[in-house]
Amino acid sequence: MRFFRDVSLSSATAGFVAVLVGFTSSIAIVFQAAQAFGATPAQITSWMWALGLGMGLSSAVPSLILRQPVMVAWSTPGAAVLATAGLAGGFGMGEAIGAFMACAALIILVGATGWFERVMNRIPMAIAAALLAGVLARFGLQAFGAAQTALSLVLLMLLAYLVGRRLLPRYAVVLTLAVGVLHAAFTGGLRTEGLSLELARPVFTAPVFSLQAMVSLALPLFVVTMASQNLPGVAAIRSAGYRMPISRIITLTGVVTLVLAPFGAFALNLSAITAAICMGEEAHADRHKRYTAAVACGLIYIGIGIFGATFTALLLAFPKELVMAIAGIALLGSIGGGLHTALADERHREAALVTFLVTLSGVVIAGVGSAFWGVVAGVLALFVQQYGLKQKTP
Repeated sequence: MRFFRDVSLSSATAGFVAVLVGFTSSIAIVFQAAQAFGATPAQITSWMWALGLGMGLSSAVPSLILRQPVMVAWSTPGAAVLATAGLAGGFGMGEAIGAFMACAALIILVGATGWFERVMNRIPMAIAAALLAGVLARFGLQAFGAAQTALSLVLLMLLAYLVGRRLLPRYAVVLTLAVGVLHAAFTGGLRTEGLSLELARPVFTAPVFSLQAMVSLALPLFVVTMASQNLPGVAAIRSAGYRMPISRIITLTGVVTLVLAPFGAFALNLSAITAAICMGEEAHADRHKRYTAAVACGLIYIGIGIFGATFTALLLAFPKELVMAIAGIALLGSIGGGLHTALADERHREAALVTFLVTLSGVVIAGVGSAFWGVVAGVLALFVQQYGLKQKTP
């Protein structure tokens, strides 16, 4: 099989780092969302089963078919919206499942019609690159912010990365992760007391459809998933130079969400942060073989789905500072590449800078995150500048 010929230690590590960063950075929010609807421990485990299986299959299978790194994740801002709206509205699990299915239907609609991809095709590459850089730069800042509580860990990992980039560039992230894990092990930072081998079991919940749940849960979940997740996800793909069938992939995420929603899959979407990890040079020197990183990531997600409690405990055993540091360091190349593309063309430079700063600010307006508003601000700035110039052209 071609995958086994193409896969490398660096790409497999990139897949693991992507899971480590994506999972540990937002799992608590997913737990809060489930608990907001009164989920039992068995239902929470079922959520992990559905999400892990959905993300894994939606990442691994298209990546193998297209030979490109297709990265799918759960909607972190969507989980935050659900956690807040669930508590405020007093919704039960049945109504939540109904809302998940309605959201999935809307995602299928925008994917099948090609509407979302047509909108993305009109956004200049400089704006898209600035959007991606703004999303990723927050993780870069957090990496060095972690030095306040774990100075030696962050410094050692940074030194390992720099030495690795000098001597073994393909394995710089592998070396960085190994140094971080060893430091955590020797300093007692690894929390392994909760590890136990346990299979996850899916729990079916019948959907309940209500107008209030559609308005309070389904629509906000759809909006933030498209604006705060799929938008930067497409930007990550375009910035990395890949040409994927965006509409078909988004349709696939909607179909998988619809099928797995009764078991707890609330919203699947294109990833930006973990995609950047698997699409960068650190994953593989040959860009045509970086799909193996996405496949490795997908296989690990499937493992999380099957052994939900075990993998959750394993990934949460790592210190949060280690996760923040490896995320920021692994994304340095993608951040630099995004900024270079965003600022290269002087005609688009200021608009791209506006996009970058608004996205980096983390501002949330009307429940919609900064990724969407960064694009809006950048496009408006570009329109004003170009419209004025065209008017003055003789």
